[in-house]
Amino acid sequence: MAYVITQNCCKDASCVPVCPVDCIRPVDASAADMLYIDPESCIDCGACFDECPVDAIYYEEDVPAAQARFREINAEYFQRHPLEPDTTPQRPSRQVADGELTVAIVGAGPAACYAAAELMAIDGVRVNLFERLPTPFGLIRAGVAPDHQHTKSVVDIFDRTFVNPRFGCHLGVEIGKDLSHDQVLDHHHAVIYAVGAATSRPLGIAGEDLPGSHPAADFVGWYNGHPDYADGGFVLDGERAVIIGNGNVALDIARMMLLDSVALGRTDIADHALDALRDSTIREVVVLGRRGIADAAFSVGEFLALGELDGVDVTIDGPVQDSTGDTDLWATLKLDIAREYAARPTAPGNRRIILRFNTSPVEIIGDGRVSGLRVERDGANEVLDTSLVLRSIGYRGVPVPGLPFDDVAGVVPNEDGRVQDSPGSYVAGWIKRGPRGVIGSNRTCAEQTVDTLWRDHCDGKLTRDIAGPESLSAALRENGAQPVDWSGWRNIDAAERRRGAAVDRPRVKFIGIPQLRSASVTAGS
Repeated sequence: MAYVITQNCCKDASCVPVCPVDCIRPVDASAADMLYIDPESCIDCGACFDECPVDAIYYEEDVPAAQARFREINAEYFQRHPLEPDTTPQRPSRQVADGELTVAIVGAGPAACYAAAELMAIDGVRVNLFERLPTPFGLIRAGVAPDHQHTKSVVDIFDRTFVNPRFGCHLGVEIGKDLSHDQVLDHHHAVIYAVGAATSRPLGIAGEDLPGSHPAADFVGWYNGHPDYADGGFVLDGERAVIIGNGNVALDIARMMLLDSVALGRTDIADHALDALRDSTIREVVVLGRRGIADAAFSVGEFLALGELDGVDVTIDGPVQDSTGDTDLWATLKLDIAREYAARPTAPGNRRIILRFNTSPVEIIGDGRVSGLRVERDGANEVLDTSLVLRSIGYRGVPVPGLPFDDVAGVVPNEDGRVQDSPGSYVAGWIKRGPRGVIGSNRTCAEQTVDTLWRDHCDGKLTRDIAGPESLSAALRENGAQPVDWSGWRNIDAAERRRGAAVDRPRVKFIGIPQLRSASVTAGS
């Protein structure tokens, strides 16, 4: 018997080094949809099961029925890619910091947290984390779909980091406003910016600015209770919504729009979104992709999960192409799953997700408000009637005050995380590499940045006098900042969980900044 990796895989690869027989692949987790365990080599030791931060690994006999397909998927990966010894060079071990090293991290999302964990593993290094919101974890809290609670549990691996006495947590502090870039460097030998990609890429078509046309990121922030999007004006009074783009975010939104009210009520979705979606009249969500099924950006796991939604038919609009060959497992699986969906009968009264491929948006039309989307496929144009269009074609970074910026790529120019022409400055995550990958992809990215920073430290490039913690606190006070520390976040977390327990939900979030700050100082709130 063997262990099996399933849909919830976060790809942070923490399971790889603990496997005593080296049977988890690919080692470079960024090269695949997910990780896989070779059933022929697995010795049932359970080390990967214990290490997995998101409960994605099951003993073969315990795989839930909805995840049963992953037994075959794990095995098929190794049929196409036979297990070979891992020849990846081991990363050099880091010893106690040679001399004082204090590092600032700007941002509190996955890349920032992984970078903090890497640095805090080095004896003697001190870290101060700064985040403009009173809450940590970035897109784990405000981007992961509310029905994916297992994925959100990855944050538990950072607890040890954040309670370390060498770690300082400064939530609710905005760099560029409460502290300048230069002030950060006055108090730290180096700074890592892990600020993500804050804006959505535009479509560049007529009508994109009409009411009823929105970035998908705004909708995700709205239903996840991000303070910046709590007041989003999403009108859900039509029967059809159209999502342009077919990555995992698009599928998340489609699910959220069509989940029944009971299923929605078991998640940590924001209350305002829960009320609005319960009253929504949307019965059909069309997901558009410019290319074919084999090239779809969504993962196999998320595509499979669509077929498990109660009362929702999944329809494939258009022919399904032939398989792509022996090596591209993920494209082949997407084609196979699409054929299965195409062959399923539909049920009267069910809600619908329509996956439409090889279709390009041409124009969003409407008189004062969206009333339709003109699309083109195979040289023919047609109009899809809809009052809601969401664009989900990727994110884009914004300039960081004090750092150079590549306006074309939407990233801070860097070499292995070291910012060009800005000594002591580093980047990690999407602002470093662009909006690619999932939560766990940031682990390798952060490790690379910390490796670069550590080499610079060992080479004497970060040796200079800096002001002490008392001076940092004084600078924050002088600028009117009111940092929320880690105990403050724990107060917020505990209060949200208590609110959730009272109504049988994981948590009920505080949305506004004043409410979050109030909860941070009231342990019994």
